[in-house]
Amino acid sequence: MNRRHLLAQATCLAALQTLPRLLAADAAAKKVRAAVIGLGRGMGHVQALLKLQGVEIAYLAEADPTRLERGLKVVADAQGTPPVGVADFRRILEDRSVDVVCVATPNFWHTPMAILALQAGKHVYVEKPGSQNPGEAEALVAAAKASGKLVQMGNQRRTWMKEAITALHEGAIGEVRYGRGFYYNSRRESGKVTAVPAQLDWNQWQGPVPDDDKHDMKNFVHYDWHWLWHWGNGEMGNNGIHTLDILRWGLKGRYPKRVTYNGGRYFFKDAQETPDTGNAVFDFGHAGCEWVQSSCHARAADKPLAEVVFYGDAGTMAISSNTWTLFDPKGKEMGKGKGAGGGDPAHFGNFIEAVRGNGQLNSPIEEGQISTMMCHVANIAYRTQSVVRCDEQTGRLIDNPEGEKLWKRAYRPGWGL
Repeated sequence: MNRRHLLAQATCLAALQTLPRLLAADAAAKKVRAAVIGLGRGMGHVQALLKLQGVEIAYLAEADPTRLERGLKVVADAQGTPPVGVADFRRILEDRSVDVVCVATPNFWHTPMAILALQAGKHVYVEKPGSQNPGEAEALVAAAKASGKLVQMGNQRRTWMKEAITALHEGAIGEVRYGRGFYYNSRRESGKVTAVPAQLDWNQWQGPVPDDDKHDMKNFVHYDWHWLWHWGNGEMGNNGIHTLDILRWGLKGRYPKRVTYNGGRYFFKDAQETPDTGNAVFDFGHAGCEWVQSSCHARAADKPLAEVVFYGDAGTMAISSNTWTLFDPKGKEMGKGKGAGGGDPAHFGNFIEAVRGNGQLNSPIEEGQISTMMCHVANIAYRTQSVVRCDEQTGRLIDNPEGEKLWKRAYRPGWGL
């Protein structure tokens, strides 16, 4: 080896040894300062963000002081630098150094909070369903477009199942005609909370929602508000959104042309208003799908193949998380597949990298809210006891005055969109 070759080899070796330090320095230079609002589901946001390089959790916001104290300790122990804890999230919006706001509050806060964050110049990660009613879904998408900021919805399967849906779209089971999704659980009676947070800031917790004279909300914190129409979206907006989003994606649908949702409250005579059991059916014209719900009975005897199942001319595809199984038309297994997965950090990582300018969002809010609109329209079908017809391009209701009454909501003074 002559001197020139030796020097060239030494230079390459030095470059390889230096590269990790340069990459680390580049990541530090692009540090993203984040805030997490709502520390129930928000603790999942916290744990995901802590796993990402170059992300600092600068603020935590929570109306329950006990939750806030616990969250602050977790972050301080993990990242060394303690975040600022606040009860009123609006303090976060005043800090120009905050890049992203992660909204993990109850559904009725999602759109008002996300819009305020966008108006303050922040990128937003908002939990599913992202809106509590169809009018909010439209308002949130419009606000995101007007702001020029990125908004990702927390439907993580858009990241976990990318490879599975790619295989589906590439013809793994031929032309896809139908899809089914399932949600089974063993929920107990609702509205019987025994340990109400003593120092909860009720004004901050309630936020934009008018008072509800029918229920004592102290019995529905921090979770059972889901089952009251005034506050939540039932199981449809709680878990149906995950499954329906994947079904719509796999079927290449936009808005369904017809929707119905039949079921009821069969298991407990409690304060719950939303159905604990039901089937929602969606017709896209070229294909269809259904969501099967059993919230208070796990139906262990007839456990489904997977979270979502697609039926095509050449067979069946069953998908759970980041894995899938293919069956021929006679039900014989003919192959398996597995994607990258990555849990919550993968979906948050996609969001953070998009904020840095490195790639596209896996679930931009416009796409997410088309799926959420399926949930809203299904709930309208249930509440009006009807088959709802929709415009396939806009999602708007067709000849449905009773459904139109449920399109928007009233807000407490000072909190209108």
